[in-house]
Formats: sequence, structure tokens, C-alpha cells
Amino acid sequence: MIGAGKTTVSEVLGAELGFMVVKEKVDDSLVLPLFYTSTPDEKEKRRYPFLLQLEFLSNRFASIREALREGGRRVVMDRSIYEDWYFAHINHQLGGISDLEFKIYSDLLNNMMQAVAEIPKKAPDLFVYLRGDFDTILDRIAQRGRSFEQSPELVSYYRKLWEGYDDWVVNCYEVSEVIEFDISEYDLLENPESRDEFIERVRSVVPAELF
Repeated sequence: MIGAGKTTVSEVLGAELGFMVVKEKVDDSLVLPLFYTSTPDEKEKRRYPFLLQLEFLSNRFASIREALREGGRRVVMDRSIYEDWYFAHINHQLGGISDLEFKIYSDLLNNMMQAVAEIPKKAPDLFVYLRGDFDTILDRIAQRGRSFEQSPELVSYYRKLWEGYDDWVVNCYEVSEVIEFDISEYDLLENPESRDEFIERVRSVVPAELF
């Protein structure tokens, strides 16, 4: 979920396991600030939800290629290409992405996933799902301080994403094992015991040959 602490967790895992970390390129996005700050009329006219999902999908595919080229299987990615469909699906439900746009997006995603499937190591060894109550998510979004994320008008959008994430993980994601962590219970920066427990849970699932 947005604001759950994926980048922090990825950096902790990368440092502890000695893996390369590939981060989501949010700060370089050309569309994300426009998506968050434009009026409903501007969003509809400029098709920002559709453009944003295309931009993210392109960046995600490039990140997979970078990860495989530079790190092989010893890589932690802070966002998965498998989640992109969920964000597009929510924006389609909300009317920001039309039926035609969603079909075009889905066809492009399927083509990309077929290309990924041809790569020898084509799926994650492990999916780490960070979950938390909605108030905690809002607090985390506020704390990181991206100005374009702070409008009160975005709260309903964040809630829509948050409400369906558990269902997506349980019923849609199926390419690897999943372990869940409650972000209100694990403070990886300030609590050494939480950090150690988190790392050990991950180590117990990741294939031994990667260490």
C-alpha cells in the first residue's frame, strides 16, 4: 500500500541480506504530481490515470531488466510489477480509466508478462506484504511529506486502494510465497528486536543458495 514503508523495508533487507535494492522511481515521475493535484475535469481531459499506469508499467519493466542484469536473483524490489494491475483496476472502477484504456493497458501488461516469463528467473522467490490500519497509512503518507500527496481530497482514493489490497494479495497474487507484516507492530528503524525477527522470517523463506 502507498505509505506502508516499502522503501525502508527494502533498504533494511538489502543491507542485512547483501542484496541489490531496486527502488520505485516515484520522484522522477512526470505524471504522478499531475495525477494527484489536477482537478477532476483536468484528469478526464488529460487522461492522467491512464498515462500514470502506462508510465509506472514502463518503469517497472525497466526495473526488472535492471535487476536481472545487475543483481540476478539477489535483488530486493520495493514494488512489484504484479501490483500494477491492481492500481489500474481501482482507477478503472473509479472511472478514471475507460473500458478501452483498461483493455489496452491489460493487453500491454500481458505482453510484458509473457516477455518476463521467458527470462530464466521469471518470478520472485518471495513477496513481502506490508499491511496496516488506515490511520497508520495516512500518518506515514503525511510523515514522508510529498506535497502532492497531502490533499484531504485524496483520502477517499487512498481508502479505496487500502480496502481492496488484502483481497488482491489473497485472491490474485499467486506467483510466489507471501509473508505479511503489520507495520504497526514492526519498527525496523527503532526496535532491534523487530528488525531481527523480520529478517529471520524472510531468511527462513528465501532459498538457501542465495546466501
